[in-house]
Amino acid sequence: MEYIIGGIVIVIGLFFTGFILKKKHYKEIDRLETWKMDIVNRPVLDEMSKVKQLNMTGQTEELFERWRTEWDDIVTAQLPNVEDYLFDAEEFIDKYRFKRAKEVQRSIVKYLNEIEESIQNLLNELNELVGSEEKNRTEIEELKDIYRESKKTLLAHHHTYGKAAEILEQQLDNAFTKFEDYEEKTENGNYLEAREIVLTIKGNLEEIKSKMDVIPTLLVECQSKMPTQLKELTEGFKEMASQGFILDHIQFDKELVRIEQEITNYLSSVEKAEITDAEKGISEIKDNIDLLYDLLEEEVHSKHYIGQQNETTKNMLYTNKEINKQLKDELGLVRQSYHITDKDNEIQSNLEKKLTKIFKRFEILEHNIATKSTAHSILKAELEEIKAHIEEIEEEHAKFAEKLQALRKDEITARESVQDLRKKLADTVRLVSKSNVPGLPQDYQYLMEDTKESIENVFVKLDEKPLNIPVVQQYLEVAVLTVEKMVNMTNDMIETVMFVEKVIQYGNRYRRRYPSVEQGLHDAEISFRSYDYKTALEQAATAIEEIDPGAMQKIEVIISEL
Repeated sequence: MEYIIGGIVIVIGLFFTGFILKKKHYKEIDRLETWKMDIVNRPVLDEMSKVKQLNMTGQTEELFERWRTEWDDIVTAQLPNVEDYLFDAEEFIDKYRFKRAKEVQRSIVKYLNEIEESIQNLLNELNELVGSEEKNRTEIEELKDIYRESKKTLLAHHHTYGKAAEILEQQLDNAFTKFEDYEEKTENGNYLEAREIVLTIKGNLEEIKSKMDVIPTLLVECQSKMPTQLKELTEGFKEMASQGFILDHIQFDKELVRIEQEITNYLSSVEKAEITDAEKGISEIKDNIDLLYDLLEEEVHSKHYIGQQNETTKNMLYTNKEINKQLKDELGLVRQSYHITDKDNEIQSNLEKKLTKIFKRFEILEHNIATKSTAHSILKAELEEIKAHIEEIEEEHAKFAEKLQALRKDEITARESVQDLRKKLADTVRLVSKSNVPGLPQDYQYLMEDTKESIENVFVKLDEKPLNIPVVQQYLEVAVLTVEKMVNMTNDMIETVMFVEKVIQYGNRYRRRYPSVEQGLHDAEISFRSYDYKTALEQAATAIEEIDPGAMQKIEVIISEL
């Protein structure tokens, strides 16, 4: 019985599985059928009817016939094939041959995609043809206007184009003949070929218009402006040479011949209406002419600069020579009183050597200025460099003089500082004396001796000749740290003594009742008389805190209120 029930369940399961799969595949068949019908209902013929509005001859007629044949093939042959495939797929589904049905469905999808691609190509070509006719009709009128305007401008301003006028006129005539070719292609229905002609005319007219815009300017540059500038340059060059300017480094004559030859070559190109290279070349010539102007002007400015700065630079040289001599004398005096490092000793000597070299360069410069054998621009560059070196030396002189003066200031500061330290030490000793401290611990006495010795060491170093300021400052730094430690230790000791006394006084109230307090305070008093104040404080505080927690805080409050 169980086997029978199991078999029934399996059969029912297979039935439902088959039902679901069939439903899924039929859904796909419906989708493909809808797709096919959508293709059948496409308004391709309506789109093709637009072509009939054109001249149905030549290329247009050939294309129309090909498109109609392709569409007929799709409708009468290819789509019926799809219908057969759909029928086969339905049979496979009915027979539960789902794998085979799926293969057929994939074939249908591929076939329909190919049909879609063919239709799209057909419509693209159709739109290109119709669009070409519309664009041609619009653009050809614009191009005719451009042609007429260009022709009119050329006739009205014929003289401004020189020899290039005939060539431009010929190029316009060639463009005009293409208008006739366009009309012929259009009448014969060859709209795509007519489109190519329109684009060719457009390119030609744009190129001609571009030439017409720049040729007059280029001719003026080559025939008038640049020759006039070269003439002015030549006259200016001769005049400056007669005034004694050295201009050999400019190579003016050689540059003039080169520029004149280039102007001739580019003028010839412009007259042939060949402006691509000429436009760039003429711009470079203008830059070269401007450069020649700049070079001549630089010589004039350089001469003026030398006239202004030569004497100033000379005075700076002699001033710094005198400053260096004074520094040398001052260094000798300072060396008697202070220790000077080898590096500092070399500073003045090196500055003196630099000045000697600069003097030699300046003498050569003055000789060249006097003999008028060198271009002023070169002399100016040399003078600027010499002046810059002098300014550097002047700055180094100032820094070194300041450094020497600082030695005296450092000595005065050190003497004032060590006197302050001695006063602090005396004040500290006086404070200990007034505080009635029973005695001084051994480590405190050692620190006192170290402090006195560190201060004395500073005085010893200050009395040495020559005085070594860096060493003095090192000893002074040690003395400062030692005195600070002495002052801090003194304050701590006095405060501890006062605290111990108050703690013992506070603890006396417990001595009779608590033997531990008696013993702790007794030990503290022994340590106190031995000048071990820290130990005494620890012993007394420990004994009292055991029987009176918080006693130390109470004592601190009492002391703070004193």
